[in-house]
Amino acid sequence: MSLEDNLLLTKLYDLYGPLLSKTQRQVMEDYLIKDITISEIAENMSVSRQAIKDAVLKAEQKLKGYEDKLGFLKRLNGEM
Repeated sequence: MSLEDNLLLTKLYDLYGPLLSKTQRQVMEDYLIKDITISEIAENMSVSRQAIKDAVLKAEQKLKGYEDKLGFLKRLNGEM
């Protein structure tokens, strides 16, 4: 993931994170904020790497979907 993608995802998580499930919030917080690798998260949660990768991808899709529908980040950035 590029730095720009990571920054965008972090901003979306800050705005829409409370709309995610508890597990998705924990995975995304570990992945984005705490900068823990997918392997480490999987080990900490006693699940497969694929399960964590899927959780990150689903959460990313949800966050981007919320932005597409609500557009709060665009408004905060002054884009209309």
